Parts: sequence; C-alpha cells; structure tokens
Amino acid sequence: MRRPLILTVPILLALMAAKSLFAHEFWIEPRSFQAEKGEILQAHLVNGQNFNGGALSWFEYRIERTEFSLGDDVFQITGRDGDQPALRMTPEGEGLLKVIHQTKPSKLTYQDPEKFQAFVSHKDLDTTALPDPTYPLIEGYTRYAKSLLAVGTGDGADSNSGLLTEFVALKNPYRDDISGGLPLRLMYKGQPRANAQVEVFERAPDDTVDIKLYRTDQNGEVTLPVKPGYDYLIDAVVLRRPTSAIATEQGWHWESLWASLTFGVPE
Repeated sequence: MRRPLILTVPILLALMAAKSLFAHEFWIEPRSFQAEKGEILQAHLVNGQNFNGGALSWFEYRIERTEFSLGDDVFQITGRDGDQPALRMTPEGEGLLKVIHQTKPSKLTYQDPEKFQAFVSHKDLDTTALPDPTYPLIEGYTRYAKSLLAVGTGDGADSNSGLLTEFVALKNPYRDDISGGLPLRLMYKGQPRANAQVEVFERAPDDTVDIKLYRTDQNGEVTLPVKPGYDYLIDAVVLRRPTSAIATEQGWHWESLWASLTFGVPE
C-alpha cells in the first residue's frame, strides 16, 4: 500500500495558500484494511488526488465528528492537535469496523470561471437550480468520510451512519461473495440519491491507480466491479444552494458536500 505523504505545518500552509487542498478528494487511509483482534489500529486523514495524497494531522478545530463502530457499539475517537496518524483506535471486539470522519465546514474562493467550471464538469454536477455564478465565487465545503475495516473475523454489515451524505455498502467486502461486484447505496439527507456520478479509484498491489466513473440507479444504488488484493476509494459530490442563514453568515454562494468510502478486498 502506498503511504501518504506526511504534511508538516509549513507544507500544509503552503498548500492551503495555493488552494491545492480544496479541489481534491478527502479520505480515510488505514495502515491496513485488515487487522487482528486487539490490535491497535491507525489511520491517516488524506487529502489528494488519484488515491495519492498528503496525510493531515489531527486538529480539533477542523473536526465535527469522528467515531468508529463495531456492530451496535459506537466509540468516539479523540486525539491531540498534531497527532500523526490522526486516527488511533483499539477495538475490543472483532467484526466489520466502520470509521467515520466529518469535517467542520471550510470555504474556498474561485477567482476565475475556468477552474470552477472544470470542477463542476469533472464531478458532473447539476447547476441548473443554482444561481448564476459571479466571481470571485465563494464555495463552502464539508467532507464526510467513511472507511470499512475487517477486525478478526470481519463479520458484520455496514449501515447508515446518519451523515448528511454517505455511501453504504450493501455487502461486506471482507466476508460476502462479491465476485459479481460490490453493491453500494449513496445517501443524501437520509434518502437514496439517484442518478449521481460515482468516481472509483482502484489501487493495485503495485500502487498503480485506475479511475472509472459510474452512476447510481433510480434507487441510489450502484454495483462496482472489484478485484482481490486491491484497495478502493469511492467518491461522490453534492453541489447545492446554501441556506440563507449560512450564506449570509459565511458569505457562501454555493456549497459542496463530499462523500468518500475506502475499503480493501482480501486476496
């Protein structure tokens, strides 16, 4: 597995000044997607592109919600500013472990139309119901990341975590037969999100990455072909008009909500 670049504070500030962090995917990258019962688990928070990026440290002011769950048991993840890797967990049981991380809202400013239109085109976002953009354009954005790991047996099922937008795996990638693909459901505001673009980053054991695009059906579901021994990052974006209160308070014109899911497929 390719290791994320560790972003020190000077590098992070330089990237933020260049706005390179804002246009890329955000995901949870465990050091391993499979672990033994009782093992200390560590995971990076990663920002980058093409399933390759920089690992971010834990900073409390940027975090809205972080937790892991085994079955019906939910545990809060805590940390200290500067922790690297950002996430550390010691689950007492075994099964399918779900990690979720929600950031606090951030914002970026587009100075020219070309960059914003490139983003809208790449993510295949519908802007017909939104006001015509004026520049400089201020966009608020929030990340909703999930990762599925197998601890011990890896038994169990994924479920909706109540994030504003998220992927739910309809089969267990570590225990179920997924030779015909892994079915996922994309959720938004508690409902399946139909006809949405889903971007899949497939990383081979030699760290090469293949990128493919899919769409959810009328039930918000999509079945993705997967390969043994490969790791996957799944990504989808909602672009919407912010509420008037948020728009006034933050000065946002538009708002984007980013859902990501990572998992590995056993060999």
